[in-house]
Amino acid sequence: MAGQPYIYSGQGFSLLRDKNRFVLPNVLRSTVRDSSGKDMLCIAKHAEWKCLVGFGLSRVDEFEAQLDSEQARADAAGAAFNRDLRAMQLYNFQQVPFDGSGRFTMPEALASLAGLEDQLFFQGIGRSGVLIWNPDELYRRSDDPGFEAAIATCRSLQAAELAKASKK
Repeated sequence: MAGQPYIYSGQGFSLLRDKNRFVLPNVLRSTVRDSSGKDMLCIAKHAEWKCLVGFGLSRVDEFEAQLDSEQARADAAGAAFNRDLRAMQLYNFQQVPFDGSGRFTMPEALASLAGLEDQLFFQGIGRSGVLIWNPDELYRRSDDPGFEAAIATCRSLQAAELAKASKK
């Protein structure tokens, strides 16, 4: 697993389903599976935004190098850097198994930190992983530059999923 960069790309949407489960979108599932070496999604609170970030187990192998890089940047800028706090943020994730169809149960503690309810929007963000948003939280960022495409995609996928669910 180590040494190979995994790129999380794509978007998806999931409504809460039976047995209190969501579905990890297929477009992201294979990357998570390959990165973890098994059907395991690591989920943590995003350091800045009110959302979660998901990734495969191989990402954990990169944390120490990331801490070293962030420390070096802070030192070069003459800025304070609390390595222990940042390490706590990085390593404070939960391993969440998913089945072959991508179904998983969101840990309650993480759901509450991100304001998650019965709908999830997934946004791949490259090597860092997958952002997991409550759509309403994402929509609150409509005035923030750079969120326009994610918001438009979320609205489109949400409408399609809700329409599909109403036909059942």
